[in-house]
Amino acid sequence: MLSRNKVIDALQDKRTNFEEYQAGQRSEFDLRRQLLDRFLRMTAAEVTARIAERGQAWPGALPTPELDQAVDLCVPFASRWRNHQEARAWALTILAGKPVAAVDGSQIPPSKEISVPVGAVQIGWYINYHVAGGRYEKDVAFTVLAPDELGEEEGGEFPDWRVNQQRFVGECTQLAALMTRFAAAGARPLCFFDGSFIISFAGQIRPARAEPYLKTVRALLAHAQALAMPLVGFVDSSGSRDVVMLVNTVAGPPHMSLTDGALFAPLLPNWGDRTPFFICARNDPLSQQGQADFYQEVAFCYIRLAAERPPARIELPRWLVESGEATAIVDRVRAECIIGAGGYPYAIETADAVAVLQQADRDHFYALFQQFAEQQGMPFHVSRKQLSKQVRR
Repeated sequence: MLSRNKVIDALQDKRTNFEEYQAGQRSEFDLRRQLLDRFLRMTAAEVTARIAERGQAWPGALPTPELDQAVDLCVPFASRWRNHQEARAWALTILAGKPVAAVDGSQIPPSKEISVPVGAVQIGWYINYHVAGGRYEKDVAFTVLAPDELGEEEGGEFPDWRVNQQRFVGECTQLAALMTRFAAAGARPLCFFDGSFIISFAGQIRPARAEPYLKTVRALLAHAQALAMPLVGFVDSSGSRDVVMLVNTVAGPPHMSLTDGALFAPLLPNWGDRTPFFICARNDPLSQQGQADFYQEVAFCYIRLAAERPPARIELPRWLVESGEATAIVDRVRAECIIGAGGYPYAIETADAVAVLQQADRDHFYALFQQFAEQQGMPFHVSRKQLSKQVRR
């Protein structure tokens, strides 16, 4: 149980720390203005030349021709409405007859409280055909990971990493399967991936564990291009610093340490405003080790979809930007966010709701697994601690 008075006292004890943090943030924003003023005076060609001059192979991001078309890094959204009803009418017009598909996953990691190691992954998907009558599809695929598939560590523990990996691979594989299915029917749905294609985290784990992530992302991007499918990675709250690094590279020193979202937030004043597209050239362990060949096949921009939050990050395969399709695709993302809640694409929200496994679902899974284990003659027990939790909660 949380004690209100104890929390207040603890916060007061750290008041000076928070004040110092705020002062540092103000200093960062002053530096941001200084560096942006230098950056905004450069054309895309001049930025490219400065990158070459600085000898930075991975400068965070590379400009596209849109940089010269934007005003202060803003590509304004022209449509304006008096109320949500008008916005929704616009969204339904944009989406009419254009299917959208989204995939998300959930998982049950192995538990120390259960005597038999077991994990599970559920991949859910949602398809909205955006036709009269409201045709849609929701379904899930459920996979159990047995002890030999969980990757036992030293000390006899079964860690979460195998389940996390299986979920990521399963999401990408299912999205690719939906693309194949639609391609066979001659359709081109907007395919949402809930997350980033730029998987820097894979550079922080063992190479053998990272390889399935790398292989899967490369395969998904290649599959989308081969089938000419519109593919979008959506990141609602990005901590990326790709454009910040680009600005630091060509306009610094000194260097700022803001996130891209904080950099762009003041520059995108109205709902729907976005930045120009950039090509990803992130400097991270993967790119430094020569394993990020697909990074520069990904373009991204930031877009204002909620007044109270930093801009979201949208990623597209580079070929979609170079083909001229990006503007129409971004409009479809905007429209999905209008019919969704709080600036989040409705298709991703729904796929998440289809896939999510709540605590009650986990308890139900363990009850079913206990029945299965007993039928198979496997010794099965739940720790006293877990039983106590179930009683108290």
